[in-house]
Amino acid sequence: MAARPRIGLALGSGGARGWCHLGALAALEDMGIRPDVVAGCSMGALVGAAEAGGKRAELQDWALDLTQTKFLGLVDLQLSAGGLVAGKQIANVLGQWGLDCAISDLALPFTAVATNLETGREVWLQHGRLLPAVRASLSIPGVFTPSYLDGRWLVDGGLTNPVPVSVCRAEGADVVLSINPNGKAEGRVWRPSEELGVIEQLHQQLSESLPEGWLPKPPPRGPVPPQGFDVVSSSLDMLTDYLRRTRMAADPADVAVDICLPDLTVLEFFRAEESINAGRAAIEAQAEQIARVCKI
Repeated sequence: MAARPRIGLALGSGGARGWCHLGALAALEDMGIRPDVVAGCSMGALVGAAEAGGKRAELQDWALDLTQTKFLGLVDLQLSAGGLVAGKQIANVLGQWGLDCAISDLALPFTAVATNLETGREVWLQHGRLLPAVRASLSIPGVFTPSYLDGRWLVDGGLTNPVPVSVCRAEGADVVLSINPNGKAEGRVWRPSEELGVIEQLHQQLSESLPEGWLPKPPPRGPVPPQGFDVVSSSLDMLTDYLRRTRMAADPADVAVDICLPDLTVLEFFRAEESINAGRAAIEAQAEQIARVCKI
């Protein structure tokens, strides 16, 4: 019987859609597949860190308990620091379960991918403290403020390596499974929504903290323009999807799992159940191929 290959798991960026990684990992575990190497970008870094530290179940319980009201309570607005949200609360949730530790203390080799704002190059965070590394990888441009780490301003790794297959290869994985939370339905990136939910509430919070008239109001009649966060989310989707396809053409995963959640915006972290279920279903749909590649 052939030896079991060394399995690498590349968890992609996607904001709140990244909760799908929790469902995907649970489905893989049910199949008897556990990764030997984990690389994550943005929300993939948050979930990947929990997986590498043995705290995935705790993170999933926390995510499922996160209501819209609780999420807004985590939002720490920053109006003069390169983004709207400081983001420390979301990254630091791992510290509740003993993961305020060094990356080297994790049970599995783990890499968080970020982007150097000055040079535009990807940065592999494999050493030092875990929470600052995850926070840096989570720094969605225009939404979360950049993170200052080791003398560099870092932003979301999705700008350079949205699904970090290459990291898993470099760390010695024989087989790489990639999970992309940003699959597209019929090529659509953005759909107008009548219910903006958290987007609308964040806009209201921001308007209350600025002098009157600083934020433009929508026209009284005619088409309502896309809201600011919708524009940021859709624009990043376009950028990262093109980059992902380009990088995959040069260095494809052995199994690429695309999860389609087009109606979920990057900030709707309180919709975890929907995302987790989609992640599980996507793995189950490709279970035969995954089992064959992983030799189980």
